[in-house]
Amino acid sequence: QVQPVESGGGLVQAGGSLRLSCAASGRPFSSLTMGWFRQAPGKEREFVAAINWSAGITYSADSVKGRFTISRDNAKNTLYLQMNSLKPEDTALYYCAATYISPRSYGSTQSYDYWGQGTQVTVSS
Repeated sequence: QVQPVESGGGLVQAGGSLRLSCAASGRPFSSLTMGWFRQAPGKEREFVAAINWSAGITYSADSVKGRFTISRDNAKNTLYLQMNSLKPEDTALYYCAATYISPRSYGSTQSYDYWGQGTQVTVSS
């Protein structure tokens, strides 16, 4: 069983930065494909970024390319999302997700088996 736990959310002004972390229990962490998703009020959960087990392959949504960077530290069992140049439209509850199965679609919520409770990111204008 894998239990992701997100942290690092908060309130930031537009143009600012935040780094989200996701600590995941379960063995082995290094075999997990992991992703970040977000959900704003009244909207569907949407893909943000994903990274494969070896960190050799990453994917990002067009809306965050050039601003957000996903990375992982397998020695620390931790996933990260560095968010720069934040915009008010980035405001959402951010979720960490994981799966041991190599996804057909890294951007689909259906591809992930384990989810955290989310961490709130609020960007003020």
